[in-house]
Amino acid sequence: MRTIDIIAKKRDGEALAAEEIAWLIAGYTRGEIPDYQMAAWAMAVVLRGMDVRETADLTLAMARSGTMLDLHAHAPLTVDKHSTGGVGDKTTLLLAPLVAAIGLPVAKMSGRGLGFSGGTIDKLESIPGFRTDLALAAFCRAVREVGLVIAAQTADLAPADKRLYALRDVTATVESIPLIAASIMSKKLAAGTDCIVLDVKYGSGAFVRTPEQARLLAQTMVGIGQHAGRRVAAVISSMEQPLGSAIGNALEVREALAALQGHGPADLRELCLVLGTRLLLLAGKTNDATVARQMLEQALADGTAWQKFRQMVANQGGDLAALDDPQRLPQAPVVMPLRAPRSGYITAIDTQVAGLVVNELGGGRKHKDDTIDPAVGLVPAARLGDAVEAGTLLLEIHAAGEADAARVAPRLLAAYTLEDQPTPPPPLILEVLE
Repeated sequence: MRTIDIIAKKRDGEALAAEEIAWLIAGYTRGEIPDYQMAAWAMAVVLRGMDVRETADLTLAMARSGTMLDLHAHAPLTVDKHSTGGVGDKTTLLLAPLVAAIGLPVAKMSGRGLGFSGGTIDKLESIPGFRTDLALAAFCRAVREVGLVIAAQTADLAPADKRLYALRDVTATVESIPLIAASIMSKKLAAGTDCIVLDVKYGSGAFVRTPEQARLLAQTMVGIGQHAGRRVAAVISSMEQPLGSAIGNALEVREALAALQGHGPADLRELCLVLGTRLLLLAGKTNDATVARQMLEQALADGTAWQKFRQMVANQGGDLAALDDPQRLPQAPVVMPLRAPRSGYITAIDTQVAGLVVNELGGGRKHKDDTIDPAVGLVPAARLGDAVEAGTLLLEIHAAGEADAARVAPRLLAAYTLEDQPTPPPPLILEVLE
């Protein structure tokens, strides 16, 4: 085979054979195919697309470029969840212990913050002592003995994706549904889980802006999972406003702890119940969605989900005292209120601005090796559709200093649209795909 022939074939709109895709990805991973040829191929994919079979073959080739975990020696079946990213999205912190409490082992490798979207690993590391950098043996032992593990993704999982993503980032080839879907699903397949629920977000606080794009991405990823022999479902959810009432690492952990004890925000709880219901159905715990939801609600009500979370934290070195007394979690020295400038109805929130502001306050990274401040963030008090008066609290800014809070306040205020007539907020859950 020759790389130039594969590029030309895709340029002309033809479907690539599985063997051609596998050869291309293997050669690129080994460094035998130069970046300029891979960039040309990626641009051809952006312009010509890929069908579901090609996308699935690309995903499998990328997954097989490194270690392929097989967890069946440690649990007969494992489950996982993936979110396409959003602002205030602490879903994993509630969902993972919730389904693990039902008896479904959760083996999750998560990432750090990306752009304006926070990362689960960064959030968990705001718990004093919590270890996310686990060796493979420790990861597998946690699956077997605890039934719940959330760890940082290892470098040897899907290395082709790491190389290709870095190339796409600098060659204007990120915006491609097949390439996005393959990037996400290659890591999920390599991690070895049997059942996967995907939380595909759309809106001003998501990487995918429209419901139509989210539906296409969800359909593509579910198709990949089926092609690979995994059980996959997708939930399309709105990110037109932050999820819950906290944005920022320690603030989101504190909110997740409250939710695990029955005191969390309604939208976070509802999204986790919907996602958890799909996982219970995929895993065969029941074939009745109503029964599945009741099982999850019971695990929250009787404290078993809370105890499972504590068990995971203890196993990974975290300080249980910080769970019992969340005041021990990092706290910002400055809390500044942001108030409505006039009366009206909140009809829109530029949620991406909120995520970017948290990064600017120090809660995210501009460069991979930057140190983050886990204490900073935002606590929204008003939501889409709310009627507010002049002076009503919109949100609190948690910052390291007064100057930092004052600097970002105008941008946050501009992110809120106030009008004289109300506009119904979009539903939290748009659609479920299986």
